[in-house]
This record gives sequence, C-alpha cells and structure tokens, in this order.
Amino acid sequence: MKRLQRLRATVALRDMVSEIGFGQSQLIQPLFLSEGAIQEEPLSGLPGSSRHTLSSLLTQFEKDLAAGVRQFILFPVPAQKSNRTFRADFVGTALGQMRQRAGNDAAIWVDTCICSFTETGHCCVHDSRGGQDLAATHAALESLAVSYVKAGAVGIAPSDMNDGRVAHLRAALDKAGHDIAPIMSYSTKFASNYYGPFRDAADSTPQFGDRRSYQLDVRNRNDALASSRRCAEEGADLLMVKPGQPAADLIRPIHEQTGLPVGAYQVSGEYTSLVLLAREKFLDFEAGLLESWYNLRRAGASYIITYGARLASGMGLPR
Repeated sequence: MKRLQRLRATVALRDMVSEIGFGQSQLIQPLFLSEGAIQEEPLSGLPGSSRHTLSSLLTQFEKDLAAGVRQFILFPVPAQKSNRTFRADFVGTALGQMRQRAGNDAAIWVDTCICSFTETGHCCVHDSRGGQDLAATHAALESLAVSYVKAGAVGIAPSDMNDGRVAHLRAALDKAGHDIAPIMSYSTKFASNYYGPFRDAADSTPQFGDRRSYQLDVRNRNDALASSRRCAEEGADLLMVKPGQPAADLIRPIHEQTGLPVGAYQVSGEYTSLVLLAREKFLDFEAGLLESWYNLRRAGASYIITYGARLASGMGLPR
C-alpha cells in the first residue's frame, strides 16, 4: 500500500519536501563512516569532508546540527570487503548514537548500495559467469536496508540502479514492520564522469569494467524518464537525479510524470569544480555554491544533496 504519510511523519521530513520557500531544510549533508579508520581522514578531493571514525563522525554530526543541518545521508565504508556476505553492524552503532543526539529533529538517510562492500567495487553481486546475480543483489540490499531502519535511519536511499530493487526493498521493509519508512530512490542515475572524488571517499572504484550495464547512458532522455517512472511504480517515495546540474533538465518532467518530490545530487565532481575554480580565484566559492543551489531549485528540485550543506547557515540561507 502506498503510504502518503511517510513524508509527513516528522518535522524534518515535512520541511524537506515543502513546496514553497528554500532553506537549509532542503539541503542534505553527506557523511562518510569508515569502519577501518584509526583517525579522521580529510578528503583531498572533497575539501571540508572527511572519512570518519565513529568518534569523529559524532563530533562532526554535532557540529552540523549546531550549524542548522537537519538532513544527512550516511555512506558506510566497511573494513572488510566480500562478494557474498555484507556485514554492517558498525552502521547500526553509529545510527543509534546519532539518533540519541538528534532525536526526531534530524532526518538521517543511509545510502543503500553494496559498492563499498564488494571486493569488485560494483553495485551488484556477480554470478559464476561474471553476470549480475539479481536475486543475490536484492537479498543483500534488503538485509542492509532493514538493518539501517531498525537502527534508527529515517529511511533508505538505494543507489545501485539494479532492476527491481525498489520493489524488493519496499516489500522487505513492510514485512519487517517498517512500512512508514520512506525510500529515497536514486531513480535517474547516469554513468557519469563526475563521480571521481566520491569513489575515492567511499572506496568504491570498480576493479574491472565499468557500471554502464546498469547505470544510465548520458545520451538517453527517454530511458532516464522511464527509470524514474519505474521507481515510482515500485513504491519509491522520493526520486532523484544524479549528477544534479547535468541532469537538471529532467527534474521537472520526472515530477510531472510521477507526482513525486524529485531531488538532485550535486555530486563530488560538481562540488569540487567550484572548489577548484575558487582556489584559482575564478569565482567566489560561496556565491557560486549558492547560485548552483538556486539553479537546481529553479529546475524543480525539492531537495539537494550537497557537500556544502553545513555551510548554508553562514551564507544566510534560512532554516
């Protein structure tokens, strides 16, 4: 059953999908949690972001809360990789402690994919012939999703782009008694060249080939729209385009065809481009960043995932 109440459950969720105004409530801050990190590891490709230990993650989380951030998406980086068994208890520990600190004042999403968990760096399990094992992939995603929500995530964000994963995740969450937990689907995600800094941060670079057999071809508009329609039909509550600015032309058509809130992921390559331009004094970083958010909002984005969400209060953006 489609639960329209999923996006009404908390103040943070209601503010995130508000149809008028624009403020910090529509910005989602990514956080990287590294199970194997001994200390916080600043990311050279994403200035201002780090791969965190549990302790440094909680410190950063508290700072972000104090800065007015209310939306987060957590990216887990496990210490041990596998091609069949994926353990994420370290994520549950972090979610529990984050929830204790924030209560319902913040929405914590978890990116739900296995690319950081697999030895191959791919977003799927492979069979003995090297093809995609969809059944095993779905099972792995279901197990992770249920564990994340049980531990305190407000919802999950499947980013793998494997066929049918939203339907399987919705069924698994409902069966586990989490029918009110929303799914924020990376519904139109392209096989883009803009992901480089992120893949270093998440330790998720493919060890062979690429992801073009399951991510979208940047040349194809109709396939991109169909992908988002499919996710809506399978039970997604929120849709997303990735990368944000290169796919901005699709945001409003996706909303018009599905009626769902559609967000944009300002990916690492987009964000780092602004950092580098500012470093060379070709633009003012904060002014350029704010302009990029307004561009995505003008294109119809209900929410924006951006590495600069924690800077918004200092830029005068209202809560």
